[in-house]
Amino acid sequence: MKLTRPAYKKIYEDMLRLKFPDKRKDCETILSKDDLTEFDILQIENILFRKTETEKSLDDKRHRSYDRDTILKILAYQKANKLNNTQVASRYGLSRNTVAGWKKRFLLIRISGKNDNYLNMCSL
Repeated sequence: MKLTRPAYKKIYEDMLRLKFPDKRKDCETILSKDDLTEFDILQIENILFRKTETEKSLDDKRHRSYDRDTILKILAYQKANKLNNTQVASRYGLSRNTVAGWKKRFLLIRISGKNDNYLNMCSL
């Protein structure tokens, strides 16, 4: 059974056309890509649905999932901008314990030597 992904690009283009025409320019660079990654989707949702800190804390975040590439990009962003776990968690609407867990898990993968070149950008 082949799993297919929703047509995120079409969905967000329709949303921008119908509900958020004023935010179209902010999303153009992301939507110009042929295929959207989970990281791109997070960025578009941040642009479209910016919420106050209290609204963010009320959202149910238990059912979110992130693929390996998205996790590595978030950890790379943390390293490049010299942020601590709390700052990264706040930026992406995560728990700081989630960020700490990702760092531990991907540090163990790096130490074991699997896919070493790719994970060097996230060396801890």
